[in-house]
Amino acid sequence: MGERIEFPSNGNTAGGYLAIPEVGAAGTIGVLVIQEWWGLVDQITRTCDRFADAGFTALAPDLYKGTAVPLTEPDEAAKQMMALEMDGAAKDLSGAVDEVLRRTGGSSVGVVGFCMGGGLALVLACQRPDAVAAVVPAYGVIPWPDAQPDYSAMRAVVEGHVAELDGSFSPAAADALAETLTALGKKASFHLYPGVDHAFFNEDRPEAYDAAAAALLWERTVAFLRSQLG
Repeated sequence: MGERIEFPSNGNTAGGYLAIPEVGAAGTIGVLVIQEWWGLVDQITRTCDRFADAGFTALAPDLYKGTAVPLTEPDEAAKQMMALEMDGAAKDLSGAVDEVLRRTGGSSVGVVGFCMGGGLALVLACQRPDAVAAVVPAYGVIPWPDAQPDYSAMRAVVEGHVAELDGSFSPAAADALAETLTALGKKASFHLYPGVDHAFFNEDRPEAYDAAAAALLWERTVAFLRSQLG
């Protein structure tokens, strides 16, 4: 269903994976899907396809510029994540927002991200408050000291997903973020998933995947995006 595309990014081009519904992109809800630390792997492209099947236009920008880390090499994934050049990533994410708006003809988009992508989804919402109206960080992590968001700039509604056993983005961290956003007058809520760990949505990681929790996350995410952007 989807295809690899290039799109304008700050006077240059960036790449990504685009999936659109059978009816075409015009008039549909647009969503960005932001990768985990593995890169633009098959699980992310399948997620874009799932969004297209549900009637969304979905674009996953390739923040690693063609590099995809095998799921058996977490140390290499961590290196790639920490080496990510944040200014360039921000430009590519902003370009992806504009590409989705151009294709759908809409005035706003939703952003869904997993792990590092969940953190970047929050960053993007603060950098593009003009266009990002709904944010879904799934066990989101922001490990870069120079990427801490200015949440006061955010206009989007946030609905996050938290794994009870997650040591990277713990329930306590989610509670603290919710309090921060609420204190700034933002709308934010987080769903807790009991008995599961980080990356429970990734069906390619059997050691972490939980089918029931993943299905619930998907159902909630689709309903949330439709309620905020439909």
